[in-house]
Amino acid sequence: MSDTAGHIPTKTAAFVGTRPAASVYCHEFTCNRPDITYRNVVIIIRTVYNHPMTSDQLSHIDSTGAARMVDVGAKPDSERIAVAAGDVHMRPETLRLIQAGAIKKGDVLTVARIAGIMAAKRTADLIPLCHPLALTHLDVQITADERESMLRIEATARTIGKTGVEMEALTAVSVAALTIYDMAKAVDREMRIMNVRLLEKHGGKSGDFVAS
Repeated sequence: MSDTAGHIPTKTAAFVGTRPAASVYCHEFTCNRPDITYRNVVIIIRTVYNHPMTSDQLSHIDSTGAARMVDVGAKPDSERIAVAAGDVHMRPETLRLIQAGAIKKGDVLTVARIAGIMAAKRTADLIPLCHPLALTHLDVQITADERESMLRIEATARTIGKTGVEMEALTAVSVAALTIYDMAKAVDREMRIMNVRLLEKHGGKSGDFVAS
């Protein structure tokens, strides 16, 4: 597929009108084409060619391709559960310092757990199209894997409401991991945050999901 607008890379498609051809990942750039009057053009990277994605498949876009907050008002309340996880890899000596409580900033694991809980409660402030949710439960557990020289973070979020808590669980994991890095970066700037992922979700119209 040839380039069609500005600096659009090969094998991508752009929309400069009202509707994208396909939507999977989005990249924003400044267009320098004189015949395109607006600055921000969304490039829609096609991963499955000739298979358009529609607003029926992507609930956060409307019929014109614009981003929107989904109206969940008509949906019934139900129990929603999500579990997410992530890993922070580090040098063995860094892990030993954390386990011994010898990091100068303080108790890394306790601070990271609290940070994850606090972040989950502010998810709607961080992720633009998330709905504010009243969490009924949020738990963050951090365990050491000495063989892999890493800390494993797992967060469980629960609510009774009209939309799921996947983003709350993922936000808790992400901020807990960033807090671990912040607390221990003085001794190990090569730490790597990896494999942040949804493990399972339950409840709602889409039913259950368990990662393979």
